[in-house]
Amino acid sequence: MTNGKTGLFHHFTTSARVGFFLGFRQVKRSNMWTTTLIISVMTLTFLNLVVVSGILVGLIEGAVEAVRGRYTSDVIVSNLAEKTYIERSPTIIESTKALPWVEAVTARYVEGGTIEANYKTKIRQTDLSDEASTVMAGIDPVREDQVTGLSNLLIEGTYLEPGDYDKVLVGALLLKQYLDFEAPGFSTLDNVHVGTKVRVNIGGNFREVTVKGITKSKVDEIDRRVFFVDTQLRSLIGRNDFNVDEIAIKLKPDGDPVVVKEALLANGFGAFAKVQTYEDGQPKFLKDIKATFALLGNVISSIGLAVASITIFIVIFVNAITRRKFIGILKGIGIHNHALEIAYVLQALFYAVIGTAIGLIILFGILKPYIAAHPINFPFSDGILVATASGTAIRVIVLFVATLIAGYIPARIVVKQNTLDAILGR
Repeated sequence: MTNGKTGLFHHFTTSARVGFFLGFRQVKRSNMWTTTLIISVMTLTFLNLVVVSGILVGLIEGAVEAVRGRYTSDVIVSNLAEKTYIERSPTIIESTKALPWVEAVTARYVEGGTIEANYKTKIRQTDLSDEASTVMAGIDPVREDQVTGLSNLLIEGTYLEPGDYDKVLVGALLLKQYLDFEAPGFSTLDNVHVGTKVRVNIGGNFREVTVKGITKSKVDEIDRRVFFVDTQLRSLIGRNDFNVDEIAIKLKPDGDPVVVKEALLANGFGAFAKVQTYEDGQPKFLKDIKATFALLGNVISSIGLAVASITIFIVIFVNAITRRKFIGILKGIGIHNHALEIAYVLQALFYAVIGTAIGLIILFGILKPYIAAHPINFPFSDGILVATASGTAIRVIVLFVATLIAGYIPARIVVKQNTLDAILGR
């Protein structure tokens, strides 16, 4: 039994060595332009496998990251469904600041209302008002900027100062000039710019304010809001107990949102507020779209993989057919079929390895850093390229397996032909 295993191992190693020698000679003597073309096909196939799905997933991932960075931050605390605000807000805020993983905290007062423009130019009281329903948010400008970078989202005007009174930031989705569509029920304001006076109505309390800046973030929760300094909005809504409606928590680079969430819940704050990580706060439709786009990307990539496999099959098959006589002579002098099959499989694998190596350099050396620095400007998100090491490794394995099969089948078809027929070309 041992001798049988030893014989099989010796046969395999001998076939592998001979196959490697023959495969190396075939690659070395092949046409340079043909080799370059095949490697290019393999490189593009690899990029197609990774980049297409990565961009589709990155389109949604960009939206998710925008919500995290510009609205919820790493952990978001909001009011319970049966409450209109977060009870014991000051205690929750101070306890949150004391946690070692927390970098910054911002608290917001949030109230529904309407904003009205061009109200001074109405000719008749019966004329329809140029108004839009919106959400009023009262913020501490300094703390909000530390958490969400709101000042960087201005496309016009200047950011709020802590002492600003009767000055607001208005989201771009409330203004007609920043929209390229009109839809029933989607109300916007006309002819509103920095310096324009508008009137807000919060629970029957009217106030004339001046637009100091306009925000555009590709996050609806930001772009459909009107931002006040928190002290003014608190007085408008009659909130004197310092209980807020939202608390966004930014963590240090090594902070874990789940750990912070559990720490807040362990302090009993779950009885007064809803505590969520940024992932918990993601709408379900975003998660569904992300999964759908990932599936769609895999389908498109599979088509490219099939094309590459067919290309390798044709190249190996044509190569083997044109060398039938040579293959017959090799078989005639005692070269085993397995060695010849290994030679052609290794040739196919060579194309895959070189093509994949070039693709990896392009992916992680050029495309991913460039897109990270210059996100793709989609209408509703800043798209990124999602390409993880584990996901890329799986696609590399899939490409190699497909290449090996595509190289082995034509080699097997040609090599198994009768030796004499191959030598005589019959």
